[in-house]
Formats: sequence, structure tokens, C-alpha cells
Amino acid sequence: MQVGDYFVVVTGTSRPHVKAIHQELHVRLKKMGELHGEPEGADMAWWVVLDYGTVVVHALQPEAREYYDLDRLYSDCPELEWREVELPPLAPMGDEPASESDAAALEA
Repeated sequence: MQVGDYFVVVTGTSRPHVKAIHQELHVRLKKMGELHGEPEGADMAWWVVLDYGTVVVHALQPEAREYYDLDRLYSDCPELEWREVELPPLAPMGDEPASESDAAALEA
């Protein structure tokens, strides 16, 4: 069973920061047609996992990143220089707030 082709590990500085990272990824990628399964850990925002199939995103607070040491776990994997990865253009976000359904999904 394949878990994912890419793992993204990002550190948020606090619970609100991890929640904001989760929300931003969810909203922007949803607008691009990318959906994830049920997020893991979103309620506590200590470590949030978003599974997009081939890409799995881990957003962790510093203490969680140190405790679980995913960097060591994935140390055998080749590392990509993220600044060199070509991404599709993002649609402008505008000043509109996230929809109620997006906010409800984040609370779940």
C-alpha cells in the first residue's frame, strides 16, 4: 500500500498558526479542485495531517515536530527544494472570507 509520493512537513509557531495553515491550504486547494480526506488533529491543532492522496501535509507546532521527529523518519527520502518546484498559478483570493461550509469543515 502506497501512502503518498510527497510529504510536506511545515511548522506553525502556535495553535492559531497551525489552524491558519490548515485553513489556507484547505481553502486554496479546494478552489483548485483538490480535496483531502478528513483532517487528522484539526481540533487540537498540535499536529494536523491533510491527505491529498499523492501528497500528505503535516502541519505541526514546534514541540510536536520535535517530539515526533518526522524529519528523521523521512530522512531516507529525497528532499526537494520547494522553491524550485513549479506550481500551477493560484486564482486571486480576493477579500472574501471563507465560506460557512469551509469554516464548518475546519471545525469538524
